[in-house]
Formats: sequence, structure tokens, C-alpha cells
Amino acid sequence: MQLNNLRPAKGSVKTSKRIGRGQGSGKGGTAARGHKGAKSRSGYSRKVGFEGGQMPLQRRVPKFGFTNINRKEYLGINLDKLQEFVDNGKLKDIVTMETLIEARLARKNDLVKILGRGELKAKLDITVHKFTQTAKAAIEKAGGKVTTL
Repeated sequence: MQLNNLRPAKGSVKTSKRIGRGQGSGKGGTAARGHKGAKSRSGYSRKVGFEGGQMPLQRRVPKFGFTNINRKEYLGINLDKLQEFVDNGKLKDIVTMETLIEARLARKNDLVKILGRGELKAKLDITVHKFTQTAKAAIEKAGGKVTTL
């Protein structure tokens, strides 16, 4: 032990000043709250979204239109994507929701709609929630079968 590495005992030195305990403490008077204004008063609590009297964002932003709470969102899967997965061996001749989930084309709670972009050469029996007319025609032209859930 030398003079240059002496340290006070742990817990013996207070790190924070006690505020609002008289002028002699160095943090008396305004108790580190500054002068006047809402934040200096006791009982002050900031309201969520309060911007100091400026018009708050949630009131500035225009609110138009309508959001249908019963809307069903379908996950679109195109024919060219199905053909690509068949070529890679990730899909076989029967395509169901389970096989789409295994191939990571859909998640378990998704509603799936087959879309008609691209060309389908493989003969597939597809069972999903919806099909576009062009997709249905292309699947049946390739010798496949369409089943709606």
C-alpha cells in the first residue's frame, strides 16, 4: 500500500448530493430544478405526447379514410415461385398449407392466394384458400388440380 493508491472504504463516500437541503449543501434554493415553469413545481407529471404547448403530433397529422377491421389479408404466391420450388425439389406434386409452411413460403396463420404470374410446367394438386382465375387456368392446363380450403 502506498499513498498513491489509497482509496476510501467502500460505501463510506456518498456519490450524489442531497438536493433541497439548504443553501449550504450546494443544491438548495431551487433544488436543481431551475427557475419557474411546470417542471419546477411539485406534482408535475409530463402528459404523454405533450410538446410544451405546441400542437402535438397526434393532433397535427391528418386523419382521413377508413380502416376495415374485418379485412382479410392474403399472402400472394405466384406460379413462377411454385415452379422454382418444384425445380429445387422443395415441393412435390401435392401442395398443401403444411408443405408451403415447411418450404417457408407461408406461415401457419397466413391466408394464401395463388397468383397467376409466371409459367407452371409441373403437374400440381394445390390446396389453399384462394386462387386467381389466371392461376386456376394455368394449373389445370398443366394437368394439376385446384382445391379451395
